[in-house]
Amino acid sequence: MEKIKIKEQFLVSPFLVFFLVHSVQFGIGVLGFQRIIAKTAGNDSWMAIILASLFVHLFIWMIYQILKDSQGDIFSVHQSNFGKWIGGFLSCLFIVYLIFMAIVTLRGYLEVIQVWVFPEINAWVFTILFLLLAIYIIYGGFRVVVGISFFSVTLTAYLLLTMVFPLEFANMRNILPLFDHTFKDIAMATKDMTLTLIGFEVLFVCYPFIKEPLKSRKWAHLGALYTTIACLIYGVTALVFFSEYHLEKKIWATLSMWGIVEIPIVERFEYIGIASWLLVILPNLCLTMWASSRGIKRLFNVKQKTVVLVISFIILMITGLTKSRKEINLLIDILSQSGTYFLLGYLPFLFLFTTIKRKIRSKQ
Repeated sequence: MEKIKIKEQFLVSPFLVFFLVHSVQFGIGVLGFQRIIAKTAGNDSWMAIILASLFVHLFIWMIYQILKDSQGDIFSVHQSNFGKWIGGFLSCLFIVYLIFMAIVTLRGYLEVIQVWVFPEINAWVFTILFLLLAIYIIYGGFRVVVGISFFSVTLTAYLLLTMVFPLEFANMRNILPLFDHTFKDIAMATKDMTLTLIGFEVLFVCYPFIKEPLKSRKWAHLGALYTTIACLIYGVTALVFFSEYHLEKKIWATLSMWGIVEIPIVERFEYIGIASWLLVILPNLCLTMWASSRGIKRLFNVKQKTVVLVISFIILMITGLTKSRKEINLLIDILSQSGTYFLLGYLPFLFLFTTIKRKIRSKQ
């Protein structure tokens, strides 16, 4: 592939990568990750959040190392290192991974609405309306997508403050004794954090659209750090608010904690939280759809706007046909496993392969 040259008017400033990384990481998983990691690590599950975040910073560093001497994005890296056919196949797998991420994000949010707010809502109508909004934003270009990420982070930051209310009923002894679980338990809980923290892989596609991309590295790490702090706040608050037994019964622990928030003008704050979460989900969906459509455009030289419509149709079909909790859990498990294999398997392999190849070339 030829070297990517993006016009100046389509580039974004390095500091906006902070909002890009945080908004694509912080999604539907935050509403219920506490129960999942508490199943294996119990009161020590907060350690899994920290350990998982350290891996995220390592992976972000690897992504920048892989891309810094490339022709532009992961699709260029694949073709230059593995050839047209093998590289194209690997790129297709990455695109499917991004599309699957968009599907799980939208279907997970729809399930929350069906369970907590509107049990009789028409899944097809909701999905179509949400996708139309996402298509409209993506058609505006990458700068508009990043702008939505900026507003998503700034306008929903107040939700962190709501975790003050459950602390009134907190029992700090719930997190004691420390180190009560084995390293294996904590490692398993760290693996279970995959669904909550994935998404930063879109940097592989966004890299050419960043002005002086190497200067954005610190902002990417800061965005991941902000995600870690937010997850720690939600996670530790759930640990001290619920007993370990009750936490294992709460599918959406964050929503359950919002249920006790008392504000004079709002009786059921969880409805406000769920409505606000739409702004959290929207950039998730837009960024993954944009990145996957961009990848197909790069591989097959087709119009990105047309590809966005095809991807939207795929998301609509799978989201509309997935109805039971068992089917939704299957989607979540597939994405979680795929994310684990990509981050712990393929990404380190790609990093080592490109690093060794770069050193061989420099010696020659």
